[in-house]
Amino acid sequence: MQDVEKKEIIKWLDAGVIYRIAYSSWVCPVQCVPKKGGIIVVPNEKNELVPIRPVTGLRVCMDYRKLNAWTKKDHFSIPFMDQMLDHITGTGLYCFLDGFSGCNLISIALENQDKTTFTFPYGTFAFKRMTFGLCNAPTTLQRCMMSIFSDMVEDTI
Repeated sequence: MQDVEKKEIIKWLDAGVIYRIAYSSWVCPVQCVPKKGGIIVVPNEKNELVPIRPVTGLRVCMDYRKLNAWTKKDHFSIPFMDQMLDHITGTGLYCFLDGFSGCNLISIALENQDKTTFTFPYGTFAFKRMTFGLCNAPTTLQRCMMSIFSDMVEDTI
């Protein structure tokens, strides 16, 4: 697990997503959890075919429950997947944005970055950019996308 954590820290440091921080009163715990792949079908002990989601590795996750409890919630509307699919029926061209990449493009205000602090045996770090686990990350990304593409929504997007 430490190898997985170390690789992730190096990746984030190289990308400029995190930075070393000396002190913060907001330090969250970090966990490595199983990363599941797509669904495959395999026979069980009765030779019946059953779907499973195999573990393909480990994912580094921050436990932001304490921070999320203190955070004022942004209730910006996020569309339901079935409604989005209804809107694109018959469309010839599709493009999907990766939520991870999208979130990492949005900067966290300097005065709030210390609240994302987490610690590893290799040091203490904080995020410069929005990360998964923050309760307002999905709505912030949606609000940003709606702002950027507002003139195209319901037309070409």
